[in-house]
Amino acid sequence: MAEAPQPKRKREEEEEEKNGGAAAPGGATAAFTLSDLRVRRVLRESARDKIVFLHAEKIGLSGEGTDAVVILEKTPFQEEKIPDLLKKPMNAELQMHNDIYCTFYLSPPPELSEIKATVVYPATEKHIQKYLRQEVHLIRETWEDYKNITLPFIQSQSFSIQWVYNILEKKAEADRIVHENPDPSSGFVLVPDLKWNQNQLDDLYLIALVHRREIKSLRDLTAEHLPLLRNVLQEGKEAIAKRFGVPGSQLRIYLHYQPSYHHLHVHFTALGYDAPGSSVERAHLLADVIDNLAMDSQYYQKRALTFPLRADEPLFKKFQEAGKV
Repeated sequence: MAEAPQPKRKREEEEEEKNGGAAAPGGATAAFTLSDLRVRRVLRESARDKIVFLHAEKIGLSGEGTDAVVILEKTPFQEEKIPDLLKKPMNAELQMHNDIYCTFYLSPPPELSEIKATVVYPATEKHIQKYLRQEVHLIRETWEDYKNITLPFIQSQSFSIQWVYNILEKKAEADRIVHENPDPSSGFVLVPDLKWNQNQLDDLYLIALVHRREIKSLRDLTAEHLPLLRNVLQEGKEAIAKRFGVPGSQLRIYLHYQPSYHHLHVHFTALGYDAPGSSVERAHLLADVIDNLAMDSQYYQKRALTFPLRADEPLFKKFQEAGKV
């Protein structure tokens, strides 16, 4: 049984993000409320995932607006509240009745119709472009491509990952740590991801952040890192089983390539949850990564890796300029 929900934090962003008007770790609150924001346009929406991405702005005292991104997402059903969904008074509008089939549109009370709002503020143009609907292309990156195109691009970027270091140093969110191995070489911290509201286990999502800061991605891994990776795999599964009652056989444990931020981290999600980025073109199962490195220490410095890039991403333009697309 999952413990009571804790304050939430996003793990797939390059920078720290804030919940508008919501309580943050340590009891602090955001410097604004959602009512302070004005919607400028819809960046993208998904009817299947029940989520919409908005470009908004907060108007200051001078009348000038500061950009923000607002993500509104319908929360999953909570099993213990489902009986109340039908029992409590609500508007139920009949839309269709045909033989044994009826369709109603329900307007449940607020406690049964929650929407999670995630706010990126202030948002840069990179944040806005990240959520804007774009064409996607598959890139086949050789090791030479990585050295000549991808790595120089990564080194030229200035996105802050200070929020990662704050967690590792317990300057922030220390009360949310599910598990820690403090070893500086083979240790890590396991924390819930903001994508998971911790109210149900169906969309369980945690992130393991390694203590070593020089490992940017899958490309840096060699057999030297096997003790670290094995610790993440084994201890992560044990910690989740102990805390949330979910066995390792029901977890999807993987790394992204390309990652959203370049500090090595591992994703732990419920196997039945279709988590963003868990598709075959981006996710690499940790158990497979360990086996590959045990077989060949230089495996990820030899093989070509495939990953998706949006047409507006600067790295995609670098591959275009190099004639690789």
